[in-house]
Amino acid sequence: MKTAPPRKSVLRDAEDFRLAIELIGFGARLQVLEAEVSLSRDRLARLYKELRGVSPPKGQLPFSPDWFLTWRPNVHASLFLSTYRFLEAHSGQVRIDRMISAYRLYQEQIAMIGEEVVLSFTRAWTLVRFVECRTMELCSCKCCGGKYVRHTYDLQSNFVCGLCAPPPRAAKGRKAKPDNPAGVVHAGMSVRPDSDIALLAHMAKRAPALAAFHAQ
Repeated sequence: MKTAPPRKSVLRDAEDFRLAIELIGFGARLQVLEAEVSLSRDRLARLYKELRGVSPPKGQLPFSPDWFLTWRPNVHASLFLSTYRFLEAHSGQVRIDRMISAYRLYQEQIAMIGEEVVLSFTRAWTLVRFVECRTMELCSCKCCGGKYVRHTYDLQSNFVCGLCAPPPRAAKGRKAKPDNPAGVVHAGMSVRPDSDIALLAHMAKRAPALAAFHAQ
């Protein structure tokens, strides 16, 4: 005689729906919802369509860690991950709640300076997975001391961040100065990144302090 499967708690079901609604509000993909919420794929898909008005996007999740190493995304990812690491050490929250809190703080800091949100919640979730499997980590810049996302097994020991040594393309679209009317960037030329991304990098260095302030 087969025994009936244990009935799921109504409170647990309500908590799963609350979490799913919050994640969908952040734009999380269906694969993220399936990994973090104990609801069936069909129920999650129907909930997603009801909240967003469209079916969940299809296709694979972002899977390459190299995206987090490009210039602007690296600063955004570093701000989020620094905040997440602080909450991991001091907040006592469970993993998914830490991720939500860190991403919300990231969005608030971005809004303060009028910078565009580059790091989606799905990419932030993927970044945490990369860190957990020791593919990526935070590494200190030898020039400014700020911590930025890098490959765990990067062979370059003297790491310099993209703000201390910005790539030539960082000057693309900037107004040409009188001493360089053509706006040409030569090899070895020092390029000052725009003020928004520089301020964002400063926030990345102060992420633990910002997280502590909001946690009070």
